[in-house]
Amino acid sequence: MGATTPRNAKGQNNPAAQIPSTARPVLQVAIDVTERSRALQIAKEAVEGGADWIEAGTPLIKSEGMEAVRSLRAAFPGHEIVADMKIADTGALEVEMAAKAGATVVCILAEADDTVIAEAVRAAGLYGVRLMGDLINVRDPVARARELEDLGVHIVNVHVGIDQQMTGKSPLSVLSAIRQALGIPIAAAGGLDATTASRAVLSGADIVIVGSAITKAADVTGAAQRVRRALDDTSLIQAESPSPEKSLRDILASVSTPNISDAMHRKGAMEGIVSLCGDVKMVGRAVTVQGFAGDWAKPVEAIDVAEPGDVLVINNDGATHVATWGELATLSAMGRGLSGVVIDGAARDVDDIRKMGFPVFSRSVTPNAGEPKGFGEINAEVRCGGQVVRPGDWVVGDENGVVVIPRERAREIARRALEVKKTEERIREEIKRGSTLSRVSDLIRWEKK
Repeated sequence: MGATTPRNAKGQNNPAAQIPSTARPVLQVAIDVTERSRALQIAKEAVEGGADWIEAGTPLIKSEGMEAVRSLRAAFPGHEIVADMKIADTGALEVEMAAKAGATVVCILAEADDTVIAEAVRAAGLYGVRLMGDLINVRDPVARARELEDLGVHIVNVHVGIDQQMTGKSPLSVLSAIRQALGIPIAAAGGLDATTASRAVLSGADIVIVGSAITKAADVTGAAQRVRRALDDTSLIQAESPSPEKSLRDILASVSTPNISDAMHRKGAMEGIVSLCGDVKMVGRAVTVQGFAGDWAKPVEAIDVAEPGDVLVINNDGATHVATWGELATLSAMGRGLSGVVIDGAARDVDDIRKMGFPVFSRSVTPNAGEPKGFGEINAEVRCGGQVVRPGDWVVGDENGVVVIPRERAREIARRALEVKKTEERIREEIKRGSTLSRVSDLIRWEKK
C-alpha cells in the first residue's frame, strides 16, 4: 500500500483522516438489501467473518432511512459504520443526519459541487466523522481525487457502480494512478471478491469494499473469511487471470437459464424447445443453419464449419413430422467438440443420443428421417423457438430450456445472471432457516400501489 499521510493542511490537522500505513487493509462490507432485519443479520455474519467496517448501502438507506444507520450502530458499537448517502446537495445537513444517527464515515459524490463538498467537510469536522468522496462516474478520476484531497475530504473511494460492473469495468484500472497522486486513504469498490480484493490491495487500496460476494452468499461468514484471508495474504492471488472468452464461458456454465432470463428482464428464452437428454448443460457461440423440413444436408455440413465449443442452432421450419438430426450427426458433433445442438424441428434416435449424454434440444421427436437435399444456408440470421439468433450469439441450454444472449451484451448479461444467482442463494439460505419467500421478499410492503 502507498503512504497515507495527507498532502493538505486540513488532512494533516485531522487525525481521523489518517489510517496508519502499517495497518492491515480494512474490509468494508456494503449491505445493499432493502430490509433492515435482513441487513442486521447479514452484518452480524459478516463481522463474524472478519469485516471491519459495516456500510449501510444506498438502497438500504433509501428504504429504511436513518433507522438503518441507528440500528447498525446499536448492533455494532465497536465498528465503523459507513452511511453511503451519495450526497449531491445540502452537504452539511446530510452529514449531520448521518452522524447523529451513528455513522462514523459518510459518503458524498465526488461530482457534487465544490461548495457542497466544502460544507460537508465542515460538518464532518463539527460532528467528528470522516467524509468519503465517491468517484463513481467521474470523467477524470485522478484529477478529481486530487481536488477532493485539497478540499479536505478524508477518504477517496475509487468506485465502479453495479451497472458499470456488468459491462466489465473495474476500479483496478485506475487505482494505481490515484494511489500515486494522493496521500489520504483510498477505498476501492465495484464487484470485488477474494481474488480482485487482493489485487486492489496490491494496487494501493487501504480500504476494500466488498458487496455481493459476501452479502449474497449462503454462508456470509465463510465468504467474509475468504476475503479477509486474501486481504491479509496477497500471495494467495492467482498469477494469471483466465482469458475474457474463458471467463465468460465459465460464468455462463455456472448459472441457470432462469438466471439468465431474469438478467434479461424475462426475455431470450426459446419457446417449445426442450432437452432430449434431461439434465445436461450447453454453453457456446451460435453457428446458425437455415434449413427446410427434413433436409439434413446443411445441418450436417455445419458440423464441419463449427469450432470446438460452438452450438449449432438449426431452423428446420419447425417441422415435427420428419427429423433433421439423429445419432450419427450427434456422434459427428461430439467428435468435433461441439457444445450442443438446438433444432426448431424434430430429432430421432433419442435412445442412442441419451446414452451419449450429448446436449440436443428440439421441438419434437419422430422416427421419420429426411433427405440430404442441400437447401438452406449456414451462418445466416435465423429464427429458432421464436428467438432471432445470429452467428456468434451466445446460446445456453439446460433442463429448463434454451436462452439466446446477443453477442454484444454477453459479458454484461453473464455478470447480471451471476448476481441473480447470488441473490437466490442468500434467499434460499434464509428460507432454510425458517423464513418464507413472502417474508424474505417483504412482498406486501413492496406491492405496487
